[in-house]
Amino acid sequence: MDGNFETRGADGLVTITDGVATLEIAPAAGGALASYRWRKNGHAVDWLRPALPAALDSRDAGAMACFPLVPYSNRVRGGRFSFAGRTIELPTRPDDPHYEHGHGWRRPWTLEGHQQGRVVILRYRHDADSWPWSYEAEQRIGLVRGCLSIRISLRNLSDTPMPAGFGLHPYFPATPWTHIQADVAGMWETDAEVLPTRHVSPPAGANPTTGFDVAEAAFDTVFTGWTRRARTTWPDEDRLLDIEAEPPLDFLVLYTPPGEPFFCAEPVSNITDAFNRLDEDTGCMVLAPGESRSASVRFMPSQTI
Repeated sequence: MDGNFETRGADGLVTITDGVATLEIAPAAGGALASYRWRKNGHAVDWLRPALPAALDSRDAGAMACFPLVPYSNRVRGGRFSFAGRTIELPTRPDDPHYEHGHGWRRPWTLEGHQQGRVVILRYRHDADSWPWSYEAEQRIGLVRGCLSIRISLRNLSDTPMPAGFGLHPYFPATPWTHIQADVAGMWETDAEVLPTRHVSPPAGANPTTGFDVAEAAFDTVFTGWTRRARTTWPDEDRLLDIEAEPPLDFLVLYTPPGEPFFCAEPVSNITDAFNRLDEDTGCMVLAPGESRSASVRFMPSQTI
């Protein structure tokens, strides 16, 4: 079946479908996805947490289904770091003391076009400010046979090297029996502000390598040595979803807040506070002037009903 492409009015959503899956994209809300849904035999299944009307109205990327992380993932301690002899101070505030996740999710993205009704291209350009480098980010978002793929790229537009990272922040529905498995080697313990303190082995009772029920863990944690594959199963709903990521998305952030109907499994290129830990294996990239890096993430669902 041919793909379809549609834009809507006040909420600014862009919709694509391949006949199996339908994807709603909100360029103005930080380039976020609003929903990723299958309809099969009259049955609707949300593979990502769908955005509620209030989130769409307020363009709140953090309440969407998935949003991009550029030019880094997670927190920078105090929004401050030093690089190449200069001190960078980002615009923190009391409810965001570590300038979490950078710029992309805070700003509108431009709809650059679409291909065959199944691929949407979004672009964000950042001009140097408190972050003293200009850069461009792009998302190429597509559906093929019900599977979602997102290729995210980051290019340094400045004339000096730029520290960088990127990734995706998807939210998945969680039930009491939702289970996740992902091969990892270690993890970063954190302090009360969710900033890394030391590298340790995963806990035996909630080790992603052996798998665990998300309702039984309370993580906001970066896992290392990730093989770039993860599987989530909903045994009570007879369905599963595989994630496959490409280098340099070599870290997996798991966020499993107790009592919430969602959890996050985030493929990212850097650990939390990577720019302040450059002497360790943090995944921090340095992009030369004009250099770009990119990676794809594939979301591959399966359902038995």
